[in-house]
Amino acid sequence: MADKLKSTAPKTALILGGGGARAAYQIGVLDAIRQLLNADPNYQQPFPFNVLCGTSAGAINVAWLASHTESYDQAVRQLVSEWSAFKPCDVYRTDVPGALANAAHWLSTLSMGWLIREAPRSLFDNRPLRQMLSRKIDFGAIEKSIAQGHLDALAISTSSYSSGQHITFYQSRNNIKPWTRTRRLAERCTIGLEHLMASSAIPLVFPATQLPIGARLEFFGDGAMRQSSPISPAIHLGARRIVVIGAGRVEDDAEALQSSNHQTDYPSLGQIGGHVMASIFLDGVAGDVERLERINRTLQLMTEQQRMESELKPLELLSITPSQRLDSLAAPFIRNLPRTTRSALRILGATGPRGVGLSSYLLFDKEYIRTLIELGRQDGLNRAEEIVNFFSQR
Repeated sequence: MADKLKSTAPKTALILGGGGARAAYQIGVLDAIRQLLNADPNYQQPFPFNVLCGTSAGAINVAWLASHTESYDQAVRQLVSEWSAFKPCDVYRTDVPGALANAAHWLSTLSMGWLIREAPRSLFDNRPLRQMLSRKIDFGAIEKSIAQGHLDALAISTSSYSSGQHITFYQSRNNIKPWTRTRRLAERCTIGLEHLMASSAIPLVFPATQLPIGARLEFFGDGAMRQSSPISPAIHLGARRIVVIGAGRVEDDAEALQSSNHQTDYPSLGQIGGHVMASIFLDGVAGDVERLERINRTLQLMTEQQRMESELKPLELLSITPSQRLDSLAAPFIRNLPRTTRSALRILGATGPRGVGLSSYLLFDKEYIRTLIELGRQDGLNRAEEIVNFFSQR
């Protein structure tokens, strides 16, 4: 009876966007949801999501969850523990040869490009991240979760440097046909390590990853690039109830404008880079949430007959974003970065007040991480009634 109710209930999706180190905020919110569901005697499901969709660092988080669907409580507890112990050297090389070799290569190419035979691929070497993910995430467990019906689908978003298209790779239990939209398409496959490396390859910062798409090979980078509809994959995969956890505030630009104090000095590369990162990681999710809320309001104004005739369908949405600016929280912790990383960021002007936004994406410092986790946890608990009501209606 329980299996029948689960199969007929509207599917719930979790959507986690990108943001590098800032994705630690997502872990705090997930932990708040864990605490609230554990405290609700009416909630008995071992895992609250049917569909998991992730981009960049969010792709890594949903892949972890997809490999631990037997117990949401245990999965999130372990995820909190893993993130709380993060160090920069777990994600990218911070040793002098590893960190400075790439920087020197960039400088040499800019100054003496005609002498350089091979162009630099990225500012940082993220092989430590590859090694860590290969140890930590059991991709066989993901396949088992989907095969046994504990999870309906997992989707990982990427962006192709080769074709310019936004590609969503997905693995599903049901025979869902790939979809195609303007400049974006879906590819059914078995999710593996390379998909996570591609989705989390922040442009210029980390190197691109080669993946097969159909019969050809293409180079892919961070899935947040050209991601015009982050919620779309969840809908295509059958979800009608959506939980979106962001890694930045929609109000950031407005607040930054008010506090700009009439800037007269030319923006540093760090300030420009932070602006670019915000447009990549924050704008797409915020715009899609606004669009979904607008559609729901429009449907509420229609008559029952008009709703039945419309192609638009209402979606339940729970969107949680930080109550504080994450780049402002990052400033005190930059001193904790390894000297090699600080030096590279200082050259870019990413350690001062106006450039700290760029640093916040690379600040895999355990103190900063724990601050973001606690902020996410408190933001979630502050919306306890809304969260409990959302999941009790499943």
